[in-house]
Amino acid sequence: MLTRIISGAVGVVILAAVLFFHDTIVLPIAVAVMIAIMLYELLRAVKMEKCIPVLCAAELCAVFVPFLSTVGSCSTFRIFDIDVFTGKDVPFCCFVLTLIAGFVIFLTWLRNHKTIRYEQIFFVLAVMMLVPQAMTSIVRIDRGNGSDGLFLLIMGLCGAWIADTGAYFTGVAIGKHKLCPEISPKKTIEGFIGGITTTGIVYVVAFSIYSGQFEIGKVLLTFILGAVCAVIGTIGDLSASMVKRQIGFKDYGKIMPGHGGLMDRFDSVLFVLPTFYAFTTIVNI
Repeated sequence: MLTRIISGAVGVVILAAVLFFHDTIVLPIAVAVMIAIMLYELLRAVKMEKCIPVLCAAELCAVFVPFLSTVGSCSTFRIFDIDVFTGKDVPFCCFVLTLIAGFVIFLTWLRNHKTIRYEQIFFVLAVMMLVPQAMTSIVRIDRGNGSDGLFLLIMGLCGAWIADTGAYFTGVAIGKHKLCPEISPKKTIEGFIGGITTTGIVYVVAFSIYSGQFEIGKVLLTFILGAVCAVIGTIGDLSASMVKRQIGFKDYGKIMPGHGGLMDRFDSVLFVLPTFYAFTTIVNI
């Protein structure tokens, strides 16, 4: 327990430091490092971490995404006073990087078709696109909302973690009916409802205090946003747990003693952040 507490405290300090420098290059660098570690943990889960061409192709394709998104928030990216590309070129650059990485992965599969299964290849392709795009929502939320970016980023992260906390304490207090006993035996329906309610209430309070207004329409929207994030976060958590159970893993990694790997801590975030980003982009709250 002590190891878990110390590890969690260190993680909070690192997160706070990154958020303090959120408006610098520190944020995309931190996101790129997280993406690289999470991808490695996932490739390790399907025994592909020792296949160097596949590992390098997936990692190099993925870690560039947060930097390209940073460029995308500017009008033009310049080197030595030469316009290299503008923000509108970013989707094309991501497409080209993914295409090249895909070719490398498929060529490696053709050369090693006797030892590499198609399930492994398509798993690699899926996480190579899912993880960087989902985690880069951190940069998009921060850089795409001006002075509100940091607040929204914190709320996006809280959308996953508050739900976990609310669900845990509610489940311990009154949990009786199992939610998905074969995937996550400790999760209960009562805890699930408690997580949704807790997140919705926290969102209402936080957004109301931040805006200095208490309007019924915005209160309803923020509660719905919190509830949606809680539901999506639970789906992400259960999905990651299901992968571990089918593979036979206890934890994805050991980078955070007592907690496991980054995937174990950010599995729900992978689903929540893109949802939060889409919701706040479409709906003005």
